[in-house]
Amino acid sequence: MLKFLSNVRIEFNALDPRIISCVEFLAQCNAHKTKESNPSCQVQVKRRIDDFPPKKITVTFVNGVEETFEATSTPAQKICNLILEKGQFLETEQMFREAGEKWPVIIPKEEISQLFTGIKPRKAEEKQQ
Repeated sequence: MLKFLSNVRIEFNALDPRIISCVEFLAQCNAHKTKESNPSCQVQVKRRIDDFPPKKITVTFVNGVEETFEATSTPAQKICNLILEKGQFLETEQMFREAGEKWPVIIPKEEISQLFTGIKPRKAEEKQQ
């Protein structure tokens, strides 16, 4: 998950009972395997003692895009999944750009409506050989 990020900021009130998502996400960020995926990713934690609700998990992707998640209503696993989805999208975009292809890929309507004939199945005798 961290391999797609350059910075993670987690802000929460340690006395608030709604910090479960923040603490769980922080634990995932601090896991040994996760840290190894991107040792240069900075994980910043701000523990508050005022009445501030535990609402902020802000991540900065390697391309500079910043996204903030509402921690009181979003489970940590969902945040991780959203980061992974966006990260895979970034990897795909980078792969196309490195190959000299245009991004985003535009598929002509004619190709979308074409029927796929499929692959011809092998005969039973060919499968046994």
